[in-house]
Amino acid sequence: MATNIREITCKTILTRTGGFLEGYTHTLQPYVGCVYRCPYCYVQALPVHLYHGGAWGDYVDVKINAPERLETEMAGLKKRDRAVRVFLSSATDPYQGAESKYRITRRCLEVFTAMQPDRLVVQTRSPMVRRDFDVLKRIDRAELNVTLETHDEAVRRNLTPHAPTVAARLKTLDAAMEAGLAVRVTISPMLPNDPDTFVETIRDRCHSVVVDTYFDGDGSGGMRTERLQVREMYDRFGYGEWYRLGAHGALMDALKTSLGAGRVAYSKEGFNRVGGIA
Repeated sequence: MATNIREITCKTILTRTGGFLEGYTHTLQPYVGCVYRCPYCYVQALPVHLYHGGAWGDYVDVKINAPERLETEMAGLKKRDRAVRVFLSSATDPYQGAESKYRITRRCLEVFTAMQPDRLVVQTRSPMVRRDFDVLKRIDRAELNVTLETHDEAVRRNLTPHAPTVAARLKTLDAAMEAGLAVRVTISPMLPNDPDTFVETIRDRCHSVVVDTYFDGDGSGGMRTERLQVREMYDRFGYGEWYRLGAHGALMDALKTSLGAGRVAYSKEGFNRVGGIA
């Protein structure tokens, strides 16, 4: 399925944030749209997509001037002695395919090496992030969040067939730990899994874990997800028992027993913890 790539310029690149991401001052989106086409992605219900036109996953807009804008905006914030805690990214994946050509995310990271933020969290499910470990290691307070919604490759293929494989993401976690980065697994949203197997799979591959669900993570108590017909998709694949309040309880218990409660958090609290550890 072809993706329409469009080069655009942005007036600003750092967006003030709060609410769910109250531990951060800004978000940074190098791209608009996402080729991974996750059918449950809440961004489909936001104006950034609704006013864009086209189906989710069919387009990616590249903010070609993002690094230059970031340098200017960081200089202004530093001059005013403002705190800068950045979540990169909340509405796109900063390491989707276009990044291999345009290197927008890498160039933004290079700006951060010169103008150190008070906190930087990079959120991705893409193995491409391994390319930039050298830059991330030069940012003093950088953390890497790797999305891994399930350990079960069959579930991944059924629900997110365009996303990187489970095996590729596990290799990314191994490489990040070996590189000495601060590594968090974000099980967001949690997909069907065997709790004991999932815990065994990730226990030694991260420093901390965040679990999230459609009901607490989509910003509307699950209503956005309902509109995206995720319940029907679950029923079609025989996963109906997983689409309910409290389905994450067994996994949370298993994670806390194995990793310790201080390394495991839920939803908003977990995403906002520094280093993901209490």
